[in-house]
Amino acid sequence: MRAQSPPADTLRCQTYHLLDVGGAGDYTSRNLHRVLILLILINVVAVVLETVPSLAARFHFLFLGIEAVTVAIFSVEYLARLWAAPEHGPYSGLAPWRARLRLALTPSMLIDLLAIMPFLLAFVVAADFRVLLLLRLFRFFKIARYSTGMRSLLEAIYVERNALVACGVIQLGLVLISASFMHLVEGEAQPAKFGTIPDAMYWAVITLATVGYGDVVPITPLGKLVAGVTALFGLGMVALPVGILATAFAEEIHRRDFVVTWGMVARVPLFHGLDASAIAEIMQFLRSQTIQPGQVIVRRGERAHSMYFITAGEVEIDMPGNTTRLGVGEFFGEIALLKDVERAATVRAVNRTNLLVLDKADLSTLMERSPDLGDRILRVANGRLPGHPLRRGGDMLREEIDHGKTPAEK
Repeated sequence: MRAQSPPADTLRCQTYHLLDVGGAGDYTSRNLHRVLILLILINVVAVVLETVPSLAARFHFLFLGIEAVTVAIFSVEYLARLWAAPEHGPYSGLAPWRARLRLALTPSMLIDLLAIMPFLLAFVVAADFRVLLLLRLFRFFKIARYSTGMRSLLEAIYVERNALVACGVIQLGLVLISASFMHLVEGEAQPAKFGTIPDAMYWAVITLATVGYGDVVPITPLGKLVAGVTALFGLGMVALPVGILATAFAEEIHRRDFVVTWGMVARVPLFHGLDASAIAEIMQFLRSQTIQPGQVIVRRGERAHSMYFITAGEVEIDMPGNTTRLGVGEFFGEIALLKDVERAATVRAVNRTNLLVLDKADLSTLMERSPDLGDRILRVANGRLPGHPLRRGGDMLREEIDHGKTPAEK
């Protein structure tokens, strides 16, 4: 019997997650984003090199092929994003056509459209090559879609837009004031350079920006005094927006890390059902760790100092005569940690794995503060050691931990 194709809404949801979500453990999405970034860089480099006449003549067909292939891929990506628009949270309640229209008008989608338009315009209208070149270089800004750092910077600029506009207004005021004073004191001495306020504004901009080309300089004592005061104000006005952006960027990075960690904690089944305050308290004790494929996380015989929650990837637990694997949402290392004994197994990452690490002292504090969570951990630990239940404050022999040993090894 012929297999049926998946429903359209399922494919649409998968497309949305592949292009826009891409969790920490979604290797397909992450690799796709890396390929797209590589294509953007190749295309931008080709556009820049094409402006060199000798290279343009020698590698004309290569440049044309790069342009055609990358634009085709960018076009498919653009259409796929439009098709998956109803899966976006803000547009999920809208009609499909309305959701796609709203998404198409977002800044990131407009940049995507500008990335493919030059190639299409070249076949439709006779445009200036330099104009098309400028539009093609807009493709570089597509990288912001795949870079969390650039997205965080853009978000910081947007959040502090009012403060940055205020800085711009103050800068403009200082330019006008310093240019007016310089016109007043230097206008007669240098009419060609300071004869009008618009002429003096060029000097004011260069001085306030602390660039100081030296092509326009005051020669009178009062002019030099005005120039010195203007330069001092310029130092402060350069530092002000930099400080605003640096603070906003740091706060945005902290907020993003908090959201990511919150999502990682919420995905662990052990923490399901906990309210926001409980999860926030747990997050104070957890630290994230990324393990590369094949890397050993804990070794058999080591003293236990932490337990681990898997938020992405998979680990292999190797005990004598017994090997098992744990995946997303599971945890390990709690038995030896609770009993303060040596590790009974060696654990290594099967693939790239993200962990949340809970240290021994923090586990004790957390179990005291949250008895329900402590009971959950003990229940799971008891399930892994049938016949040897753990108790708060109890004890267990080393042989009970090594229940997986063969008789010869024991």
